[in-house]
Amino acid sequence: MPKILVTGGLGYIGSHTVVALQEAGFKVVIIDNLSNSTLKVLEGIVSITGVKPEFENFDLKEKNKIQEFLQKHDDISNVIHFAASKAVGESVEKPLLYYENNINTLVYLLQELNKKESINFIFSSSCTVYGQADVMPITEESPIKQAESPYGKTKQIGETIIADICKANKRFNAIALRYFNPIGAHKSAKIGELPTGVPQNLVPYIMQTGVGKLKQLSVFGNNYPTKDGTCIRDYIHVEDVASAHVIAIQRLLNKGNKSNLEIFNLGTGKGSTVLEVVKSFERVANQKLNYKIVERRQGDIMSAYADTGKANTILGWKAKFTLDEAILSAWKWQKTL
Repeated sequence: MPKILVTGGLGYIGSHTVVALQEAGFKVVIIDNLSNSTLKVLEGIVSITGVKPEFENFDLKEKNKIQEFLQKHDDISNVIHFAASKAVGESVEKPLLYYENNINTLVYLLQELNKKESINFIFSSSCTVYGQADVMPITEESPIKQAESPYGKTKQIGETIIADICKANKRFNAIALRYFNPIGAHKSAKIGELPTGVPQNLVPYIMQTGVGKLKQLSVFGNNYPTKDGTCIRDYIHVEDVASAHVIAIQRLLNKGNKSNLEIFNLGTGKGSTVLEVVKSFERVANQKLNYKIVERRQGDIMSAYADTGKANTILGWKAKFTLDEAILSAWKWQKTL
């Protein structure tokens, strides 16, 4: 089986994808700067799979390190690129950090990969590229509107850069996977979402409130025109997201792609409100959650959920886990920490 480079492979989605790749028989090499993860994640991967992936600790902002790495691993031509900062709220507060970390690193990596005879590249994109879509569910053909946050803009720019390379270099094959809201943890409870500092995403915040690490969950706004006034998102189990990456890289390896840039939504196709996620937690954990309604948060869109028909039909991929199953896996993981 060919070797796969996974950047950000000790991060949340990256680590679950490394597990799925290794379970499918691939040899994996990870680059991660440990800015939002720890070496314990590597231990978790080994504990689940029995295989220790090769790991190099450096920052993709260091162009010379990328050059040295690809000279050392000159047999790498398959890459899954996760490495990026990913919190919407933080990106509004620190836009320059996001542009540097998400765009510069992508450009430096692609500059080196583009020198190769051929390359297969999976890009970790996001439903934030759609902005506030006019029609639900969101298809891959939905208009790309102004993103609501610097994070969303970096994903739009990233996709544009990759599209331009694919036009210029027909030997460069890419798939962009636009995730909706990955949540949950591995069924073994040996890896999961482990944000450093105060969580920026809903589910880890709920979990840390549930165990008493945080006092109270803030629900940002209850006056949106939705069924209970709170924002709607498409929450998808991280193991479902990981399995899609394995299918996508296999598609490129088998030359099954119809063009050298393909785009797929990854979601469940069902929207859940913030309060429905809270109720799901209360059901699976059998306890009440302390939360309060506060003002809306800048950068948040009202509603986003996927039309997954294209991924279901063309990739043969479908989300398997329910919201309650995903929340329960996150809760089991939280209790191990």
